[in-house]
Amino acid sequence: MRIVSGKYRGRTINPPKNLRARPTTDFAKENLFNVLNNLIDFEECDVLDLFAGTGSISYEFASRGARSVTAVEINPVHFRFIKETASDLGIDNLFAVKANVFLYLKNCSKQFDVIFSDAPYDFEGSEQVIRLVLEGDLLTQNGFLIFEHSKNMNFSDNPHFWQSRSYGSVQFSFFKKDEKSLQI
Repeated sequence: MRIVSGKYRGRTINPPKNLRARPTTDFAKENLFNVLNNLIDFEECDVLDLFAGTGSISYEFASRGARSVTAVEINPVHFRFIKETASDLGIDNLFAVKANVFLYLKNCSKQFDVIFSDAPYDFEGSEQVIRLVLEGDLLTQNGFLIFEHSKNMNFSDNPHFWQSRSYGSVQFSFFKKDEKSLQI
């Protein structure tokens, strides 16, 4: 696993063998961030990374200069790895939170410009994140949610669905609270 771009570009992250996370592939991650380069000003973004796993997505946002990155992960081994890796890299704008994602979303009072969710593909009920984010006051006016999922899921009938991107077996569905606030 490597950091694709930004301040920490090329840095390799080697999770220990006891990490059971499935990180977003470098190919999918690189393509996702190519899309994001045209949509957001990273330095003006507050980012929430749900089911952070290895922290791969969090490191990418931090490397590109995001104002803040909050990585939520319940697994204590994964949580500790994210904190240690951020510290080793000298990332001071990444805040790891050890919490249940669903409880975190229900109790969060902060707003984010980008919320990224990458639950294990077989995690039953993971799509509830979409409802919790969109019904909560968690997105800024032009903010959006990126939900990573398998090809077995389709959210195009959701009224807040904006677009999807497919990179091999990885699917990203984008949602906006206010569809009209950003046109491609």
